[in-house]
Amino acid sequence: MIILFDGVCNLCNAFVNFVIDRDSKKQFKFTALQSPEGQRVLEQYNLQTSDFQTVILLKDNQIYKKSDAALMVAKHLDGFWKIAYVFKILPRFFRDICYDFIARNRYRFFGKKDVCRIPTPELKERFL
Repeated sequence: MIILFDGVCNLCNAFVNFVIDRDSKKQFKFTALQSPEGQRVLEQYNLQTSDFQTVILLKDNQIYKKSDAALMVAKHLDGFWKIAYVFKILPRFFRDICYDFIARNRYRFFGKKDVCRIPTPELKERFL
């Protein structure tokens, strides 16, 4: 499974750290949407290459976006985080309204970096 995220967003980088800490099976790989690898994946799946407002999960050649992506990631994490998947019962439009509000305001609420995240040597294998 590959998680594509906004590489300059502090919230998105915190999400990546959160997933890494709760993914003992190392099921997830990561790449920034802005990176050459992220752009290649977006092009391969005919997704927009200039909109970084959502996290994207690629699982079994299927694309998940917004709240669907976040919930699918939670489903595969260690511990009780799996139960967050219960929110899948809420209508997608409602979940995505909440998701979109946070996405639109993420830089204002959480800040951003000037450059994309560079993985540490220990985590390099987890990034494309």
